[in-house]
Amino acid sequence: MTYPYDNFYGMLSEAVETYPRKTVIFIETKKYTYREFLERVDRTARALELLGVTKNDTVALICPNSVEFVQSVFAINKLGAISVPINTMLKNEEYRYILNDCGAKVLITGSKMAKETADLCDSVESLRHTIWIDRAPREDHKHTVFDEMVNAALHTHLSASSHLDDTAVIFYTSGTTGHPKGAMISNRNLMSNLIAAQERFNLTPRDRFIVYLPMFHSFTFAIMVILPFFIRGSFVIIPSILPFSTIIKQTFLKRVTIFMGVPDIYNALIRAKLPWYFLWFNSIRCFISGGSALSRDTLDKFESTFRRAVMLEGYGLSECSPAVAINPIGRQKTLSVGPPLYGYEVKVVDDEMLELPIGEVGELIVRGDCVMQGYLNNLAATEEAIHNGWLRTGDMAKIDEDGYIYIVDRIKDLIISKGINIYPRQIEEQMMLLPSVKLAAVIGISDPHSGEVPIAYIELEEGYEKTSPSQIKSELKEHLAAFKIPKTITVVESLPKTATGKVLKRILKDKSAS
Repeated sequence: MTYPYDNFYGMLSEAVETYPRKTVIFIETKKYTYREFLERVDRTARALELLGVTKNDTVALICPNSVEFVQSVFAINKLGAISVPINTMLKNEEYRYILNDCGAKVLITGSKMAKETADLCDSVESLRHTIWIDRAPREDHKHTVFDEMVNAALHTHLSASSHLDDTAVIFYTSGTTGHPKGAMISNRNLMSNLIAAQERFNLTPRDRFIVYLPMFHSFTFAIMVILPFFIRGSFVIIPSILPFSTIIKQTFLKRVTIFMGVPDIYNALIRAKLPWYFLWFNSIRCFISGGSALSRDTLDKFESTFRRAVMLEGYGLSECSPAVAINPIGRQKTLSVGPPLYGYEVKVVDDEMLELPIGEVGELIVRGDCVMQGYLNNLAATEEAIHNGWLRTGDMAKIDEDGYIYIVDRIKDLIISKGINIYPRQIEEQMMLLPSVKLAAVIGISDPHSGEVPIAYIELEEGYEKTSPSQIKSELKEHLAAFKIPKTITVVESLPKTATGKVLKRILKDKSAS
């Protein structure tokens, strides 16, 4: 793969030469041209430099969706430093662990997070400064306000010092057990994703994205924030996912062409009472879904609701920068995440890492320039994850004769009952085909007779509140073998989810064990 830039600051600089007056970012009532944005980035880089940020330093962002987040990332990249975007919904103790682990020198945050972040400068040894994007709870030598800092910095024309194989960003995985791990992603890793995504989606400078999912997430960061700069396009920033009507309104008014989301969002979209003019006159040419699998029911409803746009499912993980596979436009296969992106290789292997025949289920492994450099400060975990350049994803999958990937389940979610493999995703999909079930999550629990048995937690659709678990079991018996029917079905008001809508099964497992 040939790379046109060494870093994404260089990518921005070249975009300004071509489209200086083109609007690149829309947010609420404001908009920024490529030239205006570059000027903000340069001033931010100088301000961070004056705070002592140099090459290979880490700068953490516990920050809502904002222009300040984006310009900080580009400024950090210009300095050859490393961005560490962190989940904004964690607690103080979790932040302290991550900041200590990556040795963050500077933290960029907002007043909405002040309860959990205000004292981090005092409790994290490496942390020298906290920059507040709006207002600071206190102002002293350790705390400063973003705009005041940037406006006071006189821009100096320093060249970017970040190289292709330098670490550009560290994404901390949510971690199913123990502490989260920091996946180190280089400029090369990210650039490979941008090149591959442009090729797969036929993207042009006319395309416009909408960014409402949290920017700290690897999917949003790379494919929704950095990619528009690569294609010389533009994007709309939505500071908060609620109210949902704002996303709909801005998608329509700003003439968004590429809409990326996760199953939770698409389920909400097909249930929303969308105005007729939105359905007829929106500019969306492509919906892209990642994070977790869409159910067949959602795909069918989506196709009948949005007839002028295609829905493309994709697959990725933070350790792969993050995109690995996406369905091609015009050649998508239902329930598949598509073939691997340009320049990447995939295999399905058994426990001995031997490749399995077409159609057989095993662990999906990935090789290519998307694969992370490793886990920060964790050589043992890195060696466990990467074998001869191949990344073990931990996902069970199969590949068809055309090279299309089908994700079957997570290895850790696999249920083995009396020696028989049970894939929770299959049960979940069948449950969500029932009119009464809005969302389902199936986990395995220990059983003295079978080893493990499946149990389910579900959210009910509006109007079906009186549906009983026994009624759901009865309906499932028509479609599933007896050993796949959940032993218990628990109705909950809301399943625990990540910021991108993925159900947190570890919380359900902890709940069932208590």
